[in-house]
Amino acid sequence: MRQIVTVIGARPQFIKAAVVSRALAAAGAHERIVHTGQHYDAQMSGVFFDELGVPKPTVNLEAGSGSHAVQTGAMMVRLERFLLDGPLPDYLIVYGDTNSTLAGALVAAKLQVPVAHVEAGLRSFNRRMAEEINRIVTDRLSDLCFCPTATAVANLRAEGRTSGVLMTGDVMRDATRFFADRAAVRAPLDILTEHAPATYFLATVHRAENTDDPDRLRAVFEGLGRLNGPVLLPLHPRTRSKLAALTVPENVTLLEPAGYLAMLTLVRHARRVLTDSGGLQKEAVWLGTPCITLRYETEWLETLAGGWNRLVGTDPAAIAAAAVTEPEGPAPVFGEGPEGGASEVIAAHLCREREKGGKGEC
Repeated sequence: MRQIVTVIGARPQFIKAAVVSRALAAAGAHERIVHTGQHYDAQMSGVFFDELGVPKPTVNLEAGSGSHAVQTGAMMVRLERFLLDGPLPDYLIVYGDTNSTLAGALVAAKLQVPVAHVEAGLRSFNRRMAEEINRIVTDRLSDLCFCPTATAVANLRAEGRTSGVLMTGDVMRDATRFFADRAAVRAPLDILTEHAPATYFLATVHRAENTDDPDRLRAVFEGLGRLNGPVLLPLHPRTRSKLAALTVPENVTLLEPAGYLAMLTLVRHARRVLTDSGGLQKEAVWLGTPCITLRYETEWLETLAGGWNRLVGTDPAAIAAAAVTEPEGPAPVFGEGPEGGASEVIAAHLCREREKGGKGEC
C-alpha cells in the first residue's frame, strides 16, 4: 500500500484535495493529511472539510498568520517534526502556490521524500507576486509535476524541465463537475431570494497586491460602485481588516465568507464574477458566467478566449466597461485530462510509479 502525505493549508487546496483524496483511497493508497493552519478561520477552513467530505487531518500544524518568512518557517519546523516522527511516505503531495505549498516542498526535498506538485507549471510572469515565487521554487523541487493544461507543460519545457512532467487535466474541473449539481440542493442561499438569477454581480478580493495597497483597493471599490446592479461581496478576512479606511458603495452587500457549495451557486447565477482569485476565474467560465479579473495578468490564459475573462486590473472605468461587454461565442473548454478525470490520473500515476520501484519519468 502506497504511503502518501498530503500538505494543505488554504481554502483552494481543501477543494482540490477533496477530489484527489477520494481518488487516492479508491486506488488503494494510505493518505495522511497535514493541515498547516495557514487558513484557520472556521469559515475559511473547517467548513470545507465538513461539506466536501475531505478526510479529517492527521495533524494541524497551527502555523497561523505572520510574514511570509515567519509563516513558512513555522510550517517547515512543525512539518519536519511530524514527518520524522513516523515512517517517511512514498510521496508528499502539495497543491498550488501558497506558503503551505512551498514549506511542504522544501521539507520533503531535504528529507529525500519525492514531491508531487498538483497544479504545476502555472506562471503569471510577475515575480512581485509571492505566489509566483512559490510556484517556481516548488516546481524545481518536485519529482513529479502534474500540470492542469498544455500551457503549463509548455511553461516548464521553456524552463528546461521535461522529465517528471505529466499533463493530467485540472483537478478543479473535477471538483466543479462533482459538486456543482449538488450545490443548489445542499446549499440553498437566503441571499438568492433577494436577487434573481443574472441580476447581481459576485465579487471577491483577497490578493495582497490589491488588499495591501490602499490606492488599488480604493479603486476596486470605486469600480464596484460604478456597476449597474447589486454586488455581492463575500469578505476574505484580509479584506475585512482594511475596510475602516474605505467607503463601501451603496450597491455593495458585504457577506461572510461562503463555503464552496454556496460559492458555486452564487457563481452559477451571477451576471458577472469580478475577482482576483485564480480558481474563481476558471469556475466562472466552466459554469458559463463571464469573469472580470481584478489583476493585470492571469495564470489561466485559456479563460481569456472569446472575452469570457477580461483583465482589467483595478481601473474603475475598465471595471465598469468590462461589466457591459459580452463575450463572443461559447465558453472555452479547457482543463480536460487526456485519460478522464485528473484526480484519477494523478492517483493512478502515483501508485503505479511506486510499484515500479522508482520515481521514473512521465
